[in-house]
Amino acid sequence: MAKKSLETFGDTPCIASAIRKASRRLSQLYDDALGPAGMRSTQYSILFELNRRSKKPPTMRELADVLVMDRSALGHNLRPLQRDGLIALQGSSEDRRRRHVVMTAQGRARYRRATPLWEIAQHRFDEVYGKSKGEDLRATLSVIAHHERLRTLRD
Repeated sequence: MAKKSLETFGDTPCIASAIRKASRRLSQLYDDALGPAGMRSTQYSILFELNRRSKKPPTMRELADVLVMDRSALGHNLRPLQRDGLIALQGSSEDRRRRHVVMTAQGRARYRRATPLWEIAQHRFDEVYGKSKGEDLRATLSVIAHHERLRTLRD
């Protein structure tokens, strides 16, 4: 099936291309689901992480690391959330150079409004791909996302 799939869809054997295509497709699904809450999947994932860390808000660096993005990309993604009053940057009491990212009350309300919509997209994925296969895929992708040897060719 894999060989036929490559021929059918004109794909290459490049794993990075395959993952990017799949990522774009899933972004379309989740963005469509989250649209009524005025949110995109990238914004929801940031609010999800902030919600998980609400008792100990992450620094910019910590949030960038957990999201596997560089700080400039994180800053680009945080600006609309900050502009809309969903997040705030707070200085650290220990080190003035460090800023913590916190979800505001308005951000928590939007996150709560978006979560049932996210669940609809999640259910659609599980329905199409299979819940068990989806769990295996998430585990595999998590290992890939956080494996330091896959960051660069320089060991």
